[in-house]
Amino acid sequence: MSDVYLNWFTRDEQFPFFIQYGGHEEEMSMHSHVDFSELVIVLNGHATHIIQGEESFIKKGNVFVVNGDTPHAYMAPYDFRICNIMYKPEMLRSAGPDLRTMNGYQALFILEPYLRSINPFKSKLNMSIAGLETVAALIAAMIREYDEQPPGYQTMLASRFMELVVYLSRQYDHQEQGVDSSLMHLASAISYIEDHYREQITLEEIAAKSDISVRHLNRIFRSYYKTTPIAYLQRLRLQQACTLLKETNGSITDISYACGFNDSNYLTRQFKKAYGLSPKAFRKSQ
Repeated sequence: MSDVYLNWFTRDEQFPFFIQYGGHEEEMSMHSHVDFSELVIVLNGHATHIIQGEESFIKKGNVFVVNGDTPHAYMAPYDFRICNIMYKPEMLRSAGPDLRTMNGYQALFILEPYLRSINPFKSKLNMSIAGLETVAALIAAMIREYDEQPPGYQTMLASRFMELVVYLSRQYDHQEQGVDSSLMHLASAISYIEDHYREQITLEEIAAKSDISVRHLNRIFRSYYKTTPIAYLQRLRLQQACTLLKETNGSITDISYACGFNDSNYLTRQFKKAYGLSPKAFRKSQ
């Protein structure tokens, strides 16, 4: 198995992004991406995708994301044409918070790649012909921009990449076949948590918004994420507290309420438990 690095495709450290059409007329051996994620859009034909040692048939209209350190290969290609978009995950983290509240985004760009990294997970987006035509036109515009590099091309590409991510996320929400129902329930739960973590939400509310029982919610969280919904909520609040401590001058009390904690003392206790130091000490260390 070989390792693949993003700087094989682009040397631009200020804009670590690459897009191309891929033919794959021959089989591609097992490899993993060391420092980037890859969005794959199958534009024509079909092939066998080997991931985590198991085979999955992929065809025109399929879309999936492979994160770094996830070994995969293409075998038995037939008239196989794809678009590869290679990007640093940080590009998605810079998007607006509304993106993270989309079920399709959570499923396609967060949950599926994570699950592929730990087991042979075969779920993927299956686009309609009309949806694929829209995506193909957007890809063609992006590749022209990348190849010609007119003034402002990096900003234009980043904008169009986000447009593509949103469009694919919406397509995932509306596809009718091939969707793992538990995955979509989990995506719905995570979307609700992302949108309401500042509030005093309960396990029962999360389950109700996900249209499943509390018992099933706990079961799928443990199955997919090896944790509980409340532990996930707590981790999200602490991550946001870290961001606010680094990027703002807000008081510890204000930050605690902004992140969904009842008071600053509770935030401090949980922060020390998670990171080994107080919020004040963490801020000083930054």
